[in-house]
Amino acid sequence: MKKIVLAVFMALASLPLWAQSNAAAGNADLEAEKRRLSAEREAIEKRFVEERAACYKKFAVEDCLQESRSRRRKETDNIKRQETAINDIQRQRAGAAELRKLDEKAGTQRPADTPEKQQQSIQNQKDREQRAADHAASRAATAAEAAERERQFQAKQQAHADEQAKAAQRSAEIPESVRRFQEKQRRAAEHKADRERRNAERDRPRGAPLPPPPAEPVKP
Repeated sequence: MKKIVLAVFMALASLPLWAQSNAAAGNADLEAEKRRLSAEREAIEKRFVEERAACYKKFAVEDCLQESRSRRRKETDNIKRQETAINDIQRQRAGAAELRKLDEKAGTQRPADTPEKQQQSIQNQKDREQRAADHAASRAATAAEAAERERQFQAKQQAHADEQAKAAQRSAEIPESVRRFQEKQRRAAEHKADRERRNAERDRPRGAPLPPPPAEPVKP
């Protein structure tokens, strides 16, 4: 039975701390936890609808929608992990109760069991508890792996979004740099043309001097 209690503690890992403490004391209201998670899910969906409407009023609509979808997926996955843990606890509790009933029934039907049969019964009980503990540990490990994959996915999505934002900024800066380059080229061409004109005027050959006027005839 101790192994089953251990398995229940492992399944509690995804629950809030206050629920873990209540469950550890054996008085966790799992149905109330389910209702709380259902209310949180409805609140997430309502906020998602409101955020979508707000995104369409912004300039960067797609970036806003992507961020909203990512936040919704992360919060929903967290709720799913808690619901899975609660379901595991309920199954473990039901299994433990069933085992107790079977043990009590077996005890009343076989009051005169031999020590060998009693030992075998104890071993069988330990085997069942070990299998239950192994199953709970496997579910907890699977949930942890899923959380890590989600974290890596979110990191990649954020890196991709950052790269897209940088690319968009670079694209927005290209026209201005092109305009400055073209203006520089135009000024250089004007300067070159002006310099060539001045050089041509300086090197132009001067015209030949005019002949002197004819001498007037001498009067007698």
